[in-house]
Amino acid sequence: MNYKEDSIRKKERSSFLVLILTICFHLMFSGLIFSQTLMIRGDYTDPQIDEDRKEEIIDSITSVLNDKYVFPSKAIEMEGFIRQKLLNGDYSEIDHLSEFIQALTEDLCSICNDRHLRIIPDILIPPEMESDKTDEEIENTFLERLKYENYGFEKVERLAGNIGYLKFNSFADAVYAGPTAIAAMNFLANSDALIIDLRDNRGGNASMIRLISSYFFDESIHLNTFYYRTTDEYDESWTYDFVPGKMMSDIPIYIITSSYTFSAAEEFTYNLQNLERAVIIGDTTGGGAHPIIRHDFDNLGITAVIPHARAINPISETNWEGVGIIPDIAVNSDRALESAHIEALNKILEETENENKKFQILWILQILETNLNPISISEDEMFTYTGKYGPRIITFEDNFLYYQRQNRPKYRLIPMGNRTFMLDGHSNFRIKFEENESGIIDKLIGLYLDGHSDINYRDNEK
Repeated sequence: MNYKEDSIRKKERSSFLVLILTICFHLMFSGLIFSQTLMIRGDYTDPQIDEDRKEEIIDSITSVLNDKYVFPSKAIEMEGFIRQKLLNGDYSEIDHLSEFIQALTEDLCSICNDRHLRIIPDILIPPEMESDKTDEEIENTFLERLKYENYGFEKVERLAGNIGYLKFNSFADAVYAGPTAIAAMNFLANSDALIIDLRDNRGGNASMIRLISSYFFDESIHLNTFYYRTTDEYDESWTYDFVPGKMMSDIPIYIITSSYTFSAAEEFTYNLQNLERAVIIGDTTGGGAHPIIRHDFDNLGITAVIPHARAINPISETNWEGVGIIPDIAVNSDRALESAHIEALNKILEETENENKKFQILWILQILETNLNPISISEDEMFTYTGKYGPRIITFEDNFLYYQRQNRPKYRLIPMGNRTFMLDGHSNFRIKFEENESGIIDKLIGLYLDGHSDINYRDNEK
Protein backbone atom coordinates (compact mmCIF):
# COMPACT_ATOMS: atom_id res chain seq x y z
CA MET A 1 0.00 0.00 0.00
CA ASN A 2 1.49 3.34 -1.07
CA TYR A 3 -0.08 6.18 0.90
CA LYS A 4 1.90 8.81 -0.97
CA GLU A 5 0.64 7.81 -4.40
CA ASP A 6 -2.90 7.71 -3.05
CA SER A 7 -2.80 11.17 -1.48
CA ILE A 8 -1.14 13.22 -4.22
CA ARG A 9 -4.21 13.79 -6.35
CA LYS A 10 -5.98 16.86 -7.61
CA LYS A 11 -4.11 19.29 -5.39
CA GLU A 12 -3.20 22.73 -6.72
CA ARG A 13 -1.31 23.51 -3.54
CA SER A 14 0.02 21.61 -0.58
CA SER A 15 -2.55 19.79 1.52
CA PHE A 16 -1.15 21.65 4.51
CA LEU A 17 -2.31 24.87 2.91
CA VAL A 18 -5.87 23.62 2.69
CA LEU A 19 -5.89 22.60 6.34
CA ILE A 20 -4.36 25.82 7.65
CA LEU A 21 -6.54 28.05 5.49
CA THR A 22 -9.62 26.25 6.76
CA ILE A 23 -8.54 26.98 10.32
CA CYS A 24 -7.60 30.57 9.46
CA PHE A 25 -10.89 31.70 8.04
CA HIS A 26 -12.86 30.16 10.88
CA LEU A 27 -10.69 31.94 13.39
CA MET A 28 -11.10 35.13 11.41
CA PHE A 29 -14.84 35.13 11.77
CA SER A 30 -14.66 34.21 15.43
CA GLY A 31 -12.70 37.43 15.95
CA LEU A 32 -9.59 35.65 17.17
CA ILE A 33 -7.13 35.68 14.33
CA PHE A 34 -6.82 39.42 13.82
CA SER A 35 -5.10 39.94 17.16
CA GLN A 36 -2.98 36.80 16.79
CA THR A 37 -1.75 37.72 13.32
CA LEU A 38 -1.17 41.37 14.10
CA MET A 39 1.18 40.28 16.87
CA ILE A 40 3.16 38.40 14.24
CA ARG A 41 3.03 41.19 11.66
CA GLY A 42 2.82 44.37 13.70
CA ASP A 43 3.89 46.49 10.74
CA TYR A 44 0.68 45.78 8.83
CA THR A 45 -1.69 48.67 8.12
CA ASP A 46 -5.17 47.88 6.88
CA PRO A 47 -5.25 49.74 3.54
CA GLN A 48 -7.99 52.14 2.60
CA ILE A 49 -9.89 51.43 -0.62
CA ASP A 50 -11.92 53.58 -2.97
CA GLU A 51 -14.84 52.70 -5.24
CA ASP A 52 -12.56 51.77 -8.15
CA ARG A 53 -10.66 49.30 -5.99
CA LYS A 54 -13.92 47.79 -4.71
CA GLU A 55 -15.09 47.25 -8.26
CA GLU A 56 -11.73 45.74 -9.20
CA ILE A 57 -11.96 43.30 -6.28
CA ILE A 58 -15.48 42.30 -7.25
CA ASP A 59 -14.43 41.84 -10.90
CA SER A 60 -11.53 39.61 -9.84
CA ILE A 61 -13.48 37.54 -7.30
CA THR A 62 -16.46 36.93 -9.55
CA SER A 63 -14.20 35.92 -12.44
CA VAL A 64 -12.64 33.17 -10.31
CA LEU A 65 -16.02 32.10 -8.92
CA ASN A 66 -17.46 31.78 -12.42
CA ASP A 67 -14.43 29.77 -13.49
CA LYS A 68 -14.00 27.48 -10.48
CA TYR A 69 -16.86 27.50 -7.97
CA VAL A 70 -18.42 24.06 -7.69
CA PHE A 71 -21.92 25.20 -8.71
CA PRO A 72 -21.75 27.47 -11.83
CA SER A 73 -25.33 28.69 -11.43
CA LYS A 74 -24.63 29.77 -7.86
CA ALA A 75 -21.53 31.62 -9.03
CA ILE A 76 -23.67 33.61 -11.46
CA GLU A 77 -26.22 34.32 -8.72
CA MET A 78 -23.50 35.45 -6.29
CA GLU A 79 -22.01 37.76 -8.89
CA GLY A 80 -25.36 39.39 -9.61
CA PHE A 81 -26.03 39.89 -5.90
CA ILE A 82 -22.79 41.67 -4.99
CA ARG A 83 -22.73 43.72 -8.19
CA GLN A 84 -26.22 44.97 -7.40
CA LYS A 85 -25.16 45.85 -3.86
CA LEU A 86 -22.20 47.77 -5.26
CA LEU A 87 -24.51 49.59 -7.68
CA ASN A 88 -26.92 50.40 -4.84
CA GLY A 89 -24.12 51.94 -2.80
CA ASP A 90 -24.38 49.36 -0.01
CA TYR A 91 -20.59 49.25 0.27
CA SER A 92 -20.02 53.00 -0.05
CA GLU A 93 -19.44 53.62 3.65
CA ILE A 94 -16.77 50.93 3.88
CA ASP A 95 -13.31 52.38 3.37
CA HIS A 96 -10.90 49.66 4.59
CA LEU A 97 -9.93 46.44 2.82
CA SER A 98 -10.52 43.96 5.63
CA GLU A 99 -14.00 45.28 6.35
CA PHE A 100 -14.92 45.26 2.67
CA ILE A 101 -13.87 41.70 1.98
CA GLN A 102 -15.54 40.48 5.15
CA ALA A 103 -18.76 42.08 3.93
CA LEU A 104 -18.24 40.47 0.52
CA THR A 105 -17.70 37.06 2.12
CA GLU A 106 -20.85 37.36 4.18
CA ASP A 107 -22.88 38.47 1.16
CA LEU A 108 -21.55 35.67 -1.04
CA CYS A 109 -22.25 33.08 1.64
CA SER A 110 -25.78 34.42 2.11
CA ILE A 111 -26.44 33.20 -1.46
CA CYS A 112 -24.52 29.92 -1.55
CA ASN A 113 -24.55 29.00 2.19
CA ASP A 114 -21.12 27.49 1.60
CA ARG A 115 -19.14 27.10 4.83
CA HIS A 116 -15.78 26.90 3.01
CA LEU A 117 -16.02 29.98 0.76
CA ARG A 118 -13.92 32.87 2.07
CA ILE A 119 -12.02 35.94 0.95
CA ILE A 120 -9.05 36.61 3.18
CA PRO A 121 -6.81 39.69 3.44
CA ASP A 122 -3.14 38.87 3.16
CA ILE A 123 -2.71 39.91 6.80
CA LEU A 124 -4.54 36.70 7.73
CA ILE A 125 -2.21 34.48 5.71
CA PRO A 126 0.69 33.42 7.94
CA PRO A 127 3.99 34.79 6.53
CA GLU A 128 5.31 31.29 5.86
CA MET A 129 2.33 30.67 3.54
CA GLU A 130 2.59 33.79 1.42
CA SER A 131 2.25 33.29 -2.32
CA ASP A 132 5.96 33.83 -2.99
CA LYS A 133 6.75 30.74 -0.91
CA THR A 134 7.29 27.47 -2.74
CA ASP A 135 5.22 24.38 -2.02
CA GLU A 136 8.32 22.80 -0.50
CA GLU A 137 8.88 25.74 1.87
CA ILE A 138 5.24 25.72 2.94
CA GLU A 139 5.27 21.97 3.42
CA ASN A 140 8.47 21.95 5.46
CA THR A 141 7.15 24.69 7.76
CA PHE A 142 3.92 22.88 8.49
CA LEU A 143 5.59 19.50 8.75
CA GLU A 144 7.51 20.87 11.71
CA ARG A 145 4.29 22.23 13.18
CA LEU A 146 2.45 18.97 12.64
CA LYS A 147 5.26 16.98 14.24
CA TYR A 148 5.11 19.25 17.27
CA GLU A 149 1.34 18.64 17.45
CA ASN A 150 1.84 14.87 16.96
CA TYR A 151 -0.03 15.13 13.65
CA GLY A 152 -3.18 16.06 15.52
CA PHE A 153 -3.30 12.91 17.66
CA GLU A 154 -3.93 14.16 21.19
CA LYS A 155 -5.06 11.13 23.20
CA VAL A 156 -5.11 7.36 22.81
CA GLU A 157 -6.49 5.69 25.94
CA ARG A 158 -8.15 2.61 27.34
CA LEU A 159 -11.22 3.74 29.26
CA ALA A 160 -12.87 1.72 32.03
CA GLY A 161 -14.56 -1.40 30.70
CA ASN A 162 -12.00 -1.90 27.91
CA ILE A 163 -13.39 0.93 25.80
CA GLY A 164 -10.86 2.43 23.40
CA TYR A 165 -10.68 6.21 23.15
CA LEU A 166 -9.05 8.11 20.29
CA LYS A 167 -8.98 11.91 20.19
CA PHE A 168 -7.38 13.64 17.25
CA ASN A 169 -7.83 17.21 16.11
CA SER A 170 -6.90 17.15 12.42
CA PHE A 171 -6.76 14.71 9.53
CA ALA A 172 -3.11 15.11 8.58
CA ASP A 173 -1.83 13.65 5.32
CA ALA A 174 -1.20 9.91 5.75
CA VAL A 175 2.07 10.32 3.85
CA TYR A 176 3.45 11.89 7.01
CA ALA A 177 1.00 10.98 9.77
CA GLY A 178 0.43 7.37 8.69
CA PRO A 179 2.89 5.78 11.17
CA THR A 180 1.37 7.74 14.07
CA ALA A 181 -2.16 6.75 13.03
CA ILE A 182 -1.17 3.10 12.64
CA ALA A 183 0.45 3.08 16.08
CA ALA A 184 -2.72 4.54 17.60
CA MET A 185 -4.98 2.02 15.88
CA ASN A 186 -2.82 -0.89 16.98
CA PHE A 187 -2.89 0.33 20.59
CA LEU A 188 -6.71 0.29 20.40
CA ALA A 189 -6.99 -3.03 18.57
CA ASN A 190 -8.08 -5.14 21.56
CA SER A 191 -10.85 -2.79 22.70
CA ASP A 192 -14.40 -4.08 23.07
CA ALA A 193 -15.71 -0.79 21.65
CA LEU A 194 -14.15 2.39 20.32
CA ILE A 195 -14.96 6.08 20.91
CA ILE A 196 -13.50 8.54 18.39
CA ASP A 197 -13.49 12.13 19.63
CA LEU A 198 -13.75 14.69 16.80
CA ARG A 199 -15.14 17.57 18.87
CA ASP A 200 -12.05 19.71 18.19
CA ASN A 201 -11.31 18.41 14.70
CA ARG A 202 -11.50 20.97 11.87
CA GLY A 203 -10.68 18.59 9.01
CA GLY A 204 -7.70 18.08 6.75
CA ASN A 205 -6.67 15.43 4.26
CA ALA A 206 -8.83 12.65 2.82
CA SER A 207 -5.97 10.13 2.85
CA MET A 208 -6.24 9.90 6.66
CA ILE A 209 -9.99 9.31 6.38
CA ARG A 210 -9.29 6.36 4.13
CA LEU A 211 -6.53 4.93 6.33
CA ILE A 212 -8.41 5.03 9.64
CA SER A 213 -11.70 3.87 8.10
CA SER A 214 -9.95 0.83 6.63
CA TYR A 215 -9.53 -0.64 10.13
CA PHE A 216 -13.31 -0.92 10.48
CA PHE A 217 -14.17 -3.14 7.51
CA ASP A 218 -13.15 -6.65 6.47
CA GLU A 219 -13.47 -5.83 2.78
CA SER A 220 -12.98 -2.84 0.54
CA ILE A 221 -15.86 -0.39 1.01
CA HIS A 222 -16.82 2.62 -1.08
CA LEU A 223 -16.59 5.56 1.31
CA ASN A 224 -17.21 8.66 -0.77
CA THR A 225 -16.99 10.26 -4.21
CA PHE A 226 -15.85 13.78 -5.07
CA TYR A 227 -16.85 15.64 -8.21
CA TYR A 228 -14.29 18.26 -9.30
CA ARG A 229 -15.78 21.06 -11.37
CA THR A 230 -12.41 22.37 -12.58
CA THR A 231 -11.55 19.05 -14.22
CA ASP A 232 -15.09 17.65 -14.65
CA GLU A 233 -13.94 14.40 -13.03
CA TYR A 234 -15.23 12.04 -10.35
CA ASP A 235 -12.86 10.58 -7.79
CA GLU A 236 -13.97 7.62 -5.65
CA SER A 237 -12.52 6.85 -2.24
CA TRP A 238 -12.49 3.21 -1.01
CA THR A 239 -11.04 1.58 2.08
CA TYR A 240 -7.84 -0.41 1.76
CA ASP A 241 -7.93 -4.19 1.51
CA PHE A 242 -5.07 -4.38 3.99
CA VAL A 243 -3.81 -2.25 6.88
CA PRO A 244 -0.91 -2.88 9.27
CA GLY A 245 -2.22 -4.51 12.42
CA LYS A 246 -5.49 -5.95 13.61
CA MET A 247 -8.83 -5.00 12.06
CA MET A 248 -11.62 -3.70 14.31
CA SER A 249 -14.47 -4.70 12.04
CA ASP A 250 -16.53 -6.41 14.75
CA ILE A 251 -16.62 -3.83 17.56
CA PRO A 252 -19.10 -0.97 18.09
CA ILE A 253 -17.83 2.49 17.12
CA TYR A 254 -19.01 5.80 18.54
CA ILE A 255 -18.04 9.18 17.10
CA ILE A 256 -18.52 12.24 19.29
CA THR A 257 -19.00 15.61 17.63
CA SER A 258 -19.54 19.31 18.28
CA SER A 259 -20.57 22.30 16.21
CA TYR A 260 -16.82 22.85 15.72
CA THR A 261 -16.39 19.50 13.94
CA PHE A 262 -15.83 20.40 10.28
CA SER A 263 -14.83 19.41 6.75
CA ALA A 264 -12.82 16.15 6.58
CA ALA A 265 -13.88 15.33 10.14
CA GLU A 266 -17.44 15.56 8.89
CA GLU A 267 -16.74 13.38 5.88
CA PHE A 268 -15.31 10.67 8.13
CA THR A 269 -18.37 10.92 10.38
CA TYR A 270 -20.87 11.06 7.52
CA ASN A 271 -19.28 8.07 5.77
CA LEU A 272 -19.48 5.83 8.83
CA GLN A 273 -22.95 7.04 9.75
CA ASN A 274 -24.34 6.20 6.31
CA LEU A 275 -22.58 2.84 6.31
CA GLU A 276 -24.22 2.20 9.71
CA ARG A 277 -20.78 1.49 11.07
CA ALA A 278 -20.79 4.14 13.83
CA VAL A 279 -23.21 5.81 16.20
CA ILE A 280 -22.83 9.60 16.24
CA ILE A 281 -23.20 11.32 19.62
CA GLY A 282 -22.99 15.04 20.39
CA ASP A 283 -23.93 18.24 18.59
CA THR A 284 -24.75 18.84 14.92
CA THR A 285 -21.51 19.50 13.04
CA GLY A 286 -20.39 22.63 11.18
CA GLY A 287 -21.60 21.76 7.68
CA GLY A 288 -18.64 22.03 5.27
CA ALA A 289 -18.51 19.44 2.49
CA HIS A 290 -16.68 21.19 -0.36
CA PRO A 291 -12.92 20.80 -0.97
CA ILE A 292 -11.17 24.10 -1.59
CA ILE A 293 -8.44 25.66 -3.68
CA ARG A 294 -6.59 28.92 -3.11
CA HIS A 295 -6.38 31.81 -5.55
CA ASP A 296 -4.02 34.67 -4.74
CA PHE A 297 -4.61 38.23 -5.95
CA ASP A 298 -1.23 39.71 -5.13
CA ASN A 299 -2.03 43.09 -6.67
CA LEU A 300 -5.14 43.40 -4.47
CA GLY A 301 -3.70 42.09 -1.22
CA ILE A 302 -6.29 39.31 -0.90
CA THR A 303 -6.66 35.57 -1.27
CA ALA A 304 -9.82 33.71 -2.25
CA VAL A 305 -10.62 30.29 -0.83
CA ILE A 306 -12.85 28.71 -3.46
CA PRO A 307 -14.81 25.45 -3.05
CA HIS A 308 -14.24 23.69 -6.35
CA ALA A 309 -15.58 20.20 -5.65
CA ARG A 310 -18.42 18.49 -3.82
CA ALA A 311 -18.83 15.25 -1.93
CA ILE A 312 -21.33 12.66 -3.16
CA ASN A 313 -22.00 9.92 -0.66
CA PRO A 314 -22.67 6.60 -2.44
CA ILE A 315 -25.58 5.82 -0.11
CA SER A 316 -27.31 9.16 0.44
CA GLU A 317 -26.20 10.51 -2.97
CA THR A 318 -25.73 13.90 -1.32
CA ASN A 319 -23.62 15.43 1.47
CA TRP A 320 -23.74 17.54 4.63
CA GLU A 321 -22.96 20.97 3.16
CA GLY A 322 -24.73 23.79 4.97
CA VAL A 323 -26.70 21.52 7.28
CA GLY A 324 -24.05 19.56 9.15
CA ILE A 325 -24.36 16.00 10.37
CA ILE A 326 -27.24 15.36 12.71
CA PRO A 327 -26.12 13.01 15.51
CA ASP A 328 -27.92 9.75 16.20
CA ILE A 329 -27.93 10.72 19.88
CA ALA A 330 -28.10 14.47 20.42
CA VAL A 331 -26.40 15.63 23.62
CA ASN A 332 -24.40 18.69 24.57
CA SER A 333 -20.86 18.16 23.32
CA ASP A 334 -19.54 18.73 26.86
CA ARG A 335 -21.32 15.53 27.92
CA ALA A 336 -20.75 13.56 24.73
CA LEU A 337 -17.79 11.49 25.96
CA GLU A 338 -19.58 10.28 29.08
CA SER A 339 -22.71 9.56 27.04
CA ALA A 340 -20.73 7.59 24.46
CA HIS A 341 -18.96 5.65 27.22
CA ILE A 342 -22.34 4.69 28.70
CA GLU A 343 -23.73 3.70 25.29
CA ALA A 344 -20.68 1.53 24.59
CA LEU A 345 -20.85 -0.24 27.95
CA ASN A 346 -24.58 -0.89 27.61
CA LYS A 347 -23.98 -2.38 24.16
CA ILE A 348 -21.32 -4.73 25.55
CA LEU A 349 -23.56 -5.58 28.50
CA GLU A 350 -26.30 -6.69 26.11
CA GLU A 351 -23.98 -9.01 24.23
CA THR A 352 -21.78 -10.58 26.92
CA GLU A 353 -22.61 -13.80 28.77
CA ASN A 354 -19.68 -13.53 31.15
CA GLU A 355 -21.14 -12.85 34.61
CA ASN A 356 -17.94 -11.35 36.01
CA LYS A 357 -17.73 -8.99 33.03
CA LYS A 358 -21.37 -8.01 33.53
CA PHE A 359 -20.70 -7.18 37.18
CA GLN A 360 -17.73 -4.99 36.29
CA ILE A 361 -19.61 -3.19 33.50
CA LEU A 362 -22.53 -2.46 35.82
CA TRP A 363 -20.08 -1.15 38.40
CA ILE A 364 -18.58 1.27 35.85
CA LEU A 365 -22.00 2.30 34.56
CA GLN A 366 -23.07 3.26 38.06
CA ILE A 367 -20.03 5.54 38.35
CA LEU A 368 -20.68 7.19 34.99
CA GLU A 369 -24.38 7.67 35.70
CA THR A 370 -23.56 9.24 39.07
CA ASN A 371 -21.09 11.64 37.46
CA LEU A 372 -23.63 12.64 34.81
CA ASN A 373 -26.50 12.95 37.27
CA PRO A 374 -25.12 13.93 40.70
CA ILE A 375 -27.16 13.09 43.79
CA SER A 376 -27.52 15.53 46.66
CA ILE A 377 -28.16 14.59 50.29
CA SER A 378 -28.93 16.86 53.20
CA GLU A 379 -26.48 17.83 55.91
CA ASP A 380 -28.71 16.13 58.46
CA GLU A 381 -28.49 12.85 56.59
CA MET A 382 -24.71 13.18 56.31
CA PHE A 383 -24.40 13.39 60.09
CA THR A 384 -26.24 10.06 60.46
CA TYR A 385 -23.26 8.35 58.79
CA THR A 386 -20.41 9.94 60.72
CA GLY A 387 -18.54 7.85 63.25
CA LYS A 388 -16.00 5.08 63.67
CA TYR A 389 -16.62 1.67 62.11
CA GLY A 390 -13.73 -0.48 63.28
CA PRO A 391 -10.66 0.74 61.38
CA ARG A 392 -12.85 2.95 59.15
CA ILE A 393 -13.78 6.52 60.03
CA ILE A 394 -16.46 8.71 58.43
CA THR A 395 -16.17 12.46 59.07
CA PHE A 396 -18.07 15.58 58.01
CA GLU A 397 -15.81 18.38 56.80
CA ASP A 398 -16.56 21.48 54.69
CA ASN A 399 -20.04 20.23 53.80
CA PHE A 400 -18.79 16.86 52.57
CA LEU A 401 -18.47 13.36 53.99
CA TYR A 402 -14.99 11.83 54.05
CA TYR A 403 -13.81 8.24 54.38
CA GLN A 404 -10.49 7.14 55.85
CA ARG A 405 -9.15 3.77 56.89
CA GLN A 406 -6.59 4.09 59.69
CA ASN A 407 -3.63 6.13 58.40
CA ARG A 408 -4.39 5.62 54.73
CA PRO A 409 -5.40 8.50 52.39
CA LYS A 410 -8.67 10.31 53.03
CA TYR A 411 -11.30 10.31 50.28
CA ARG A 412 -14.35 12.50 49.74
CA LEU A 413 -17.53 10.44 49.49
CA ILE A 414 -19.86 10.92 46.52
CA PRO A 415 -23.46 9.77 47.04
CA MET A 416 -24.83 7.19 44.59
CA GLY A 417 -28.23 6.65 46.19
CA ASN A 418 -29.53 3.85 48.42
CA ARG A 419 -27.00 4.81 51.17
CA THR A 420 -24.14 3.89 48.82
CA PHE A 421 -21.13 6.12 48.22
CA MET A 422 -18.19 6.00 45.85
CA LEU A 423 -14.78 7.42 46.73
CA ASP A 424 -13.53 10.38 44.76
CA GLY A 425 -10.28 9.17 43.20
CA HIS A 426 -10.71 5.47 44.04
CA SER A 427 -12.93 3.70 41.49
CA ASN A 428 -12.43 0.10 42.59
CA PHE A 429 -14.01 0.45 46.02
CA ARG A 430 -17.20 1.95 47.46
CA ILE A 431 -19.12 1.75 50.73
CA LYS A 432 -22.70 1.17 51.75
CA PHE A 433 -24.37 1.91 55.08
CA GLU A 434 -27.12 -0.21 56.64
CA GLU A 435 -29.39 0.47 59.61
CA ASN A 436 -30.59 -1.74 62.41
CA GLU A 437 -34.18 -2.53 63.41
CA SER A 438 -34.36 0.79 65.26
CA GLY A 439 -33.55 2.71 62.11
CA ILE A 440 -30.06 3.70 63.27
CA ILE A 441 -27.04 3.31 60.94
CA ASP A 442 -25.02 0.55 62.57
CA LYS A 443 -22.71 -0.92 59.95
CA LEU A 444 -20.54 -0.05 56.98
CA ILE A 445 -20.13 -2.53 54.14
CA GLY A 446 -17.05 -2.30 51.91
CA LEU A 447 -17.83 -3.21 48.28
CA TYR A 448 -15.07 -4.21 45.88
CA LEU A 449 -14.82 -4.35 42.08
CA ASP A 450 -13.92 -8.04 42.18
CA GLY A 451 -17.30 -8.78 43.78
CA HIS A 452 -16.36 -9.46 47.40
CA SER A 453 -17.40 -7.36 50.39
CA ASP A 454 -16.59 -6.92 54.09
CA ILE A 455 -18.45 -5.45 57.07
CA ASN A 456 -17.47 -3.21 59.96
CA TYR A 457 -19.92 -2.34 62.75
CA ARG A 458 -20.21 1.06 64.26
CA ASP A 459 -18.32 1.33 67.56
CA ASN A 460 -20.22 -0.17 70.53
CA GLU A 461 -22.75 -1.78 68.23
CA LYS A 462 -22.56 -5.41 67.09
